[in-house]
Amino acid sequence: MKDGEIARLLSLILRHEPERIGLTLDGQGWAKVPDLIRLAKRAGKPFDRTTLQRVVEMNDKRRFTLSPDGQRIRAAQGHSLPVDLDLPAIQPPDRLWHGTARDNLDAIFREGLKPGRRQMVHLSADRATAQRVGERHGKAVILGIEAGAMFLDGFPFYRADNGVWLTPIVSAVYLTF
Repeated sequence: MKDGEIARLLSLILRHEPERIGLTLDGQGWAKVPDLIRLAKRAGKPFDRTTLQRVVEMNDKRRFTLSPDGQRIRAAQGHSLPVDLDLPAIQPPDRLWHGTARDNLDAIFREGLKPGRRQMVHLSADRATAQRVGERHGKAVILGIEAGAMFLDGFPFYRADNGVWLTPIVSAVYLTF
């Protein structure tokens, strides 16, 4: 398998469908690396530990985290499965960013940002990242999030291992263009 194929497989398995290859994640989303490699091979998607390490290190979005001992792996964020990443709530920057498609604006300004199929709303620390995210959904629009004000109003924020900011919901009153 090529590295890009492995990265896509890891995203699917570690974020959404571990049962597709018979893998079990613990409550924090971790899987045992030997189990992942063995079950992927059995499913016809073979790769070795060296290749896995390279895919994790070279992933441009840093979507995956290996445990310090290299024995466990998980997705850094983006889960549709119920997992507790055990991240501490921390104060975000005053402003964060969210990229979306123009077609979504009416619903967003009516209902706010919701996590959809994921557990949390994903926000970016910079406009360029939000722009790239928004372009995946059509003509990109970048929304500013008054994260500092949200935090002062009691909304929790978490920063994933890959730097993506997470929060359960963003009310429309905290959105700006």
